[in-house]
Amino acid sequence: MVNKKYIGIAVVLLIIIAGAVFYFTSSNDDNTVSIGYLPSDHDAALFVANASNMYTDAGLKVELHEYNNGGDLMTAMASGTVDVGYVGITPVLSSIQKGVPVKVIAGAQTEGSGLVTKDPNIKSITDLKGKKIATPGEASIQYMLLKYDLKKHGMSINDITSPSMKVASMNDALKTGSIDAMLTYEPYVSIATQVNNQTLIEDSSSILSNHPCCVVAVSQSFIDKHPQQVQKIADIHKKATEKLESDPEGCVQYLPKNIVPNETVEKGILSNMSWVSDLNDTYKDNIHTFMNTEKDLGIINNTISDDKLFYTA
Repeated sequence: MVNKKYIGIAVVLLIIIAGAVFYFTSSNDDNTVSIGYLPSDHDAALFVANASNMYTDAGLKVELHEYNNGGDLMTAMASGTVDVGYVGITPVLSSIQKGVPVKVIAGAQTEGSGLVTKDPNIKSITDLKGKKIATPGEASIQYMLLKYDLKKHGMSINDITSPSMKVASMNDALKTGSIDAMLTYEPYVSIATQVNNQTLIEDSSSILSNHPCCVVAVSQSFIDKHPQQVQKIADIHKKATEKLESDPEGCVQYLPKNIVPNETVEKGILSNMSWVSDLNDTYKDNIHTFMNTEKDLGIINNTISDDKLFYTA
């Protein structure tokens, strides 16, 4: 009886081990790519590619994971939870400086944020001295733009209060008076101004003209293990971006419903966005300039060499 008991236990253990081996082997052998993103129009190329089956048609299986801000997304990339990120250049630069092995393979868009208030009497950021201006977080490009705008007007971050907030909650906080202003990204800028009748103080093109914003970043581990998939992802991003540029209004159908205030407003947002897909010398130079600005603001300590920053698929 004892021998049969131990034999039974051994058989069960073998089944468990075999199942685990099959699970991990099959999981590692498939084409699943984990892609992180923010609930933003800036990531529209990702939504277009996914909803129009570009990944499936290329033989890629993708899983999309939403994050509230770029800092959280880069933490997920650092842990290996996310392979690819549609994310702001600011958290990418900060993460690389901290030793997180990721590379930019493409741009996504430029500008696309705005400083909004409930009070129509506020005409400039100088009128917000001593007030509360929300951003998605200190790791976000919007926080960087806030610091830059304050400095441009002879102020500093110490002249205001800047809480980090979930982007989808900012409009309600603005309406209720919990905050005095917000520096956020689309579509929430247009939701505030065109749906909720709030006041746009400045859009980010006025704050820092032609600044790079979101990029497509890939972990070095994924690049090393799956260079062909990285090439496919870069190609798909370019194809989806071209679709956005040629038919922005038609692309509204591909966006998640939770970020579409209404179709008319959304068509205007996509039509006015400055899309990017190539990692050409002009875009690289824009990132170099932006990186030097971040260094001057104390957001990063040093500039980053191209070999650590870019990967051309």
